[in-house]
Amino acid sequence: MEERRALTKQELHNLAMNIVGRELQADGFEFMAVNSKPKKNPQFVCLKEKQLHFIVVRNIEYPSDPSVYDDKLMQKVKQHAAKFEAKTYYAGVGLSNAANRELPVYLNEDYIVEYQGLIEIT
Repeated sequence: MEERRALTKQELHNLAMNIVGRELQADGFEFMAVNSKPKKNPQFVCLKEKQLHFIVVRNIEYPSDPSVYDDKLMQKVKQHAAKFEAKTYYAGVGLSNAANRELPVYLNEDYIVEYQGLIEIT
């Protein structure tokens, strides 16, 4: 039998990005740039209806609230986005083990997603 392996921080970040990316695609966003490094912001630069959008994605560990963001970071990204007349969004994705939320998320095992959608930074 295969040994259980917890997802790494990068794998959890990539999973969060895939969840957000699928939603963006379904909503008609066109990807201009994608950055999968957690500390390099924004993760997505998208175009929709001729409007540019900067989207910061974060994987948030249980029990933290995925809708709570680092305001200082988001204001910095917003200032950068303003140079491009872009809107700025935060996408916090909570990922936890489906069997026991206190355990890590394991490869090829069920997990719970807590994602409220994009939060516009105004």
